[in-house]
Amino acid sequence: MNWYYVEAGQQAGPVDDTQLADLVRAGRIQGDTLVWREGMPNWLAYNAVASPAAGQGAAPAAPPMATAMATDVAPTEVVCAECGAIFNREDTIAYGNIRVCANCKPVFMQKLAEGARLNTGQMVYAGFWTRFAAVFLDGLLLWIVNTALNLAAGRGFQGIGAQGSNGLGIGFFLLFFVEIAIGLSYEAVMVGKYGATLGKMACKIRVVTADGGRVSYLRAFGRYFAKMLSAFTCLIGYIIAAFDSEKRALHDRICNTRVVVNS
Repeated sequence: MNWYYVEAGQQAGPVDDTQLADLVRAGRIQGDTLVWREGMPNWLAYNAVASPAAGQGAAPAAPPMATAMATDVAPTEVVCAECGAIFNREDTIAYGNIRVCANCKPVFMQKLAEGARLNTGQMVYAGFWTRFAAVFLDGLLLWIVNTALNLAAGRGFQGIGAQGSNGLGIGFFLLFFVEIAIGLSYEAVMVGKYGATLGKMACKIRVVTADGGRVSYLRAFGRYFAKMLSAFTCLIGYIIAAFDSEKRALHDRICNTRVVVNS
């Protein structure tokens, strides 16, 4: 039986039961990933159809909401790769395995002429050096903030030092945790709200879940500490991204995230 699933906001598939199970084990399909097969009235979260009895006995309301991909019987309705609206197959033009409606055809042809990257609905993983540039920019930004904080705190420490070394030690201890809190807040808030830090925005990349969804604040929070593990392993946790098929660093594996190029 053929299954379809949503990845990065677009339909992927078809896959059979065995392939679907492999995608679940690989983390590409999670509990809240939308899936569909013939006999189901609508798209449902994978958790809702994990039971063999789920979705039985209902007639399909419409063909899959997907781009036209090779199947035994071609769907009569397809999704425009540009605007995302559903059209009859005959009312669209084909380019490879994607389709574009008549209204979007001029924009699409202009993109082809300019050599722009096309929206195929598949995630494009950010390369190692692009990710390195983003990390460098974020590190530079935090260094500037922390340097200014240290200069301001240094003046205050002069008065504390006159009162004894104990007060000075406590002051440095508190300053250290303030710097950690700044880095944590920056990472968690920016990734949780926007999907990217300023460095990643500058490099036009973002952090997503395995199925292309938004990263929650809690996962972004945990990812910050997982990045410490990537650094504490003599940066090997970062380097492995250069050799991973999905460009995942150690912290991406721990938190089941991906870093992708903005579409």
